[in-house]
Amino acid sequence: MKILMVLTSHDKLGDTGHKTGFWLEEFAAPYYVLRDAGAEITLASPKGGQPPLDPKSAEPDAQTEATKRFDADSAAQAQLSQTVKLSEVSADDFDAVFYPGGHGPLWDLHNNPDSVALLNAFSRAGKPIGAVCHAPVVLLNARAADGEPLVGGKRVTGFSNAEEDAVGLSDVVPLLLEDALKDKGGVYSKGEDWGEYVLVDGLLVTGQNPASSEKAARELLTLLKVLPGV
Repeated sequence: MKILMVLTSHDKLGDTGHKTGFWLEEFAAPYYVLRDAGAEITLASPKGGQPPLDPKSAEPDAQTEATKRFDADSAAQAQLSQTVKLSEVSADDFDAVFYPGGHGPLWDLHNNPDSVALLNAFSRAGKPIGAVCHAPVVLLNARAADGEPLVGGKRVTGFSNAEEDAVGLSDVVPLLLEDALKDKGGVYSKGEDWGEYVLVDGLLVTGQNPASSEKAARELLTLLKVLPGV
């Protein structure tokens, strides 16, 4: 079982002068769920190398068992520091793909041609796709096997407008994910702010926020276990 995880390379939070990147919990929790299930994980990002960590996700109140495990895992840290370039990976080499969130993907993975092509290829091949929190932004320009928008008519979730308001970034981000998913024809729904909420529609798994990261990865594994030859 081979799984690709794609992280952001973007580290600027709009024009605020603050840093952003990927959210540690949204990487660490799925990483260990998948690795502990025996998956061979490849990490990629648009620029390759070390992806930027959102500094807020390293603060004490954002820590979980998964982030603490990562902090003590020098091998995982070394792997993360050497992500391959997104342009150099092929859907043919993997059984599924998972995108961790953080605000970074809103800028560099929304319209990224390599990411869109990759997702289109996963969709055509009938392979599971997972994304959590802000990462469902990667789905907006992807296409299903029939050429229609990948999220069109699909039950999806992602970081809500209310949650974006709560962190004070609704006027900073380039788009509000909830609105954008609806605009693309997605059947968006959400759970409580900051609570676990994951949707599965066909081979598409989406999670609302950091608390949804672990379950989203487990749902991806569930899909893989029912697929032949995985």
